[in-house]
Amino acid sequence: MKNLQTLFASVTLAAAFATPAFAAPKTIQIGLDGLVCAFCAQGVEKKMKAQAATDKVFVSLDKKVAVVALKDGQDIPDATIKAEITDAGYVVKSIARSEETFDALTKKIKASK
Repeated sequence: MKNLQTLFASVTLAAAFATPAFAAPKTIQIGLDGLVCAFCAQGVEKKMKAQAATDKVFVSLDKKVAVVALKDGQDIPDATIKAEITDAGYVVKSIARSEETFDALTKKIKASK
């Protein structure tokens, strides 16, 4: 019994310090169609902020893209993203997850021509 307890303690300790096989994405970049005004961008932002896994949202009207920063270890399924954006009246053209930080990704989008 003592050996079993020692084994259990070792496995528990190893699991606590193990790194996951894959890292959860930090951001989601969503390509959009149908954005024509600031009110449109605000509608997308509101829909994405309503998601429990969302930390921050940036919407570029010029680039027709939204960036969603995720809370640690969380994600939003593609089907949910598509449903929310479609419900807001817009079309999802692409969805890409990234390990890039929210600030780095939004800076890159703002700087692109």
